[in-house]
Amino acid sequence: MANVSVYNIEGKEVGTMELNDAVFGVEVNDHLVHMAVVNQLANNRQGTQKAKTRSEVSGGGRKPWRQKGTGHARQGSTRAPQWTGGGVVFAPVPRDYSFKMNKKEKRAALKSALTSRVEEKKFIVIDEISFADMKTKNMANMLKNLEVSKALVVLEDGNTNAEVSARNIADVKTAKTNTINVYDILKYNTVIATKAAVASIEEVYA
Repeated sequence: MANVSVYNIEGKEVGTMELNDAVFGVEVNDHLVHMAVVNQLANNRQGTQKAKTRSEVSGGGRKPWRQKGTGHARQGSTRAPQWTGGGVVFAPVPRDYSFKMNKKEKRAALKSALTSRVEEKKFIVIDEISFADMKTKNMANMLKNLEVSKALVVLEDGNTNAEVSARNIADVKTAKTNTINVYDILKYNTVIATKAAVASIEEVYA
């Protein structure tokens, strides 16, 4: 089992913690990690892109000139794709980009992402994040003490003060143990998790 240091919000080491290899020590599957990221981005796409084909563009009902004898190439409509103001060839239409990943694949991808963060020493465990009030400076000071920027902070349920304190910091995102995903784990430079959150993740995914 991997041993990681446990810090407090002042950035001081207060102990160590053993991580469960079933979650934080698996063999990293790059293919599944990539697939999970593509899946999330595809599922988030609105799919509302639209352009008009030649049958949808207004005008162009009359043949611009007779078929033969003008010296021009024959034309049937001024709304054909080769004309300015004409329709688009194979125009994009609203569609659903989402695709399904199996539950086992999703779990394996998440474990791979967490393992890669532990291996890269970009996974920090905090004993607890308890702020007396909801102030941005509380979270900013904690990140400064840990010498971290652009972080994903994983919290246990009910930690509203920490959640709200991070809301106005541009490069920080909070997540609960049931909302963490591969894309966010890889997007942010560091993953910070409380001991309670780590225990919850191990309970769900081990």
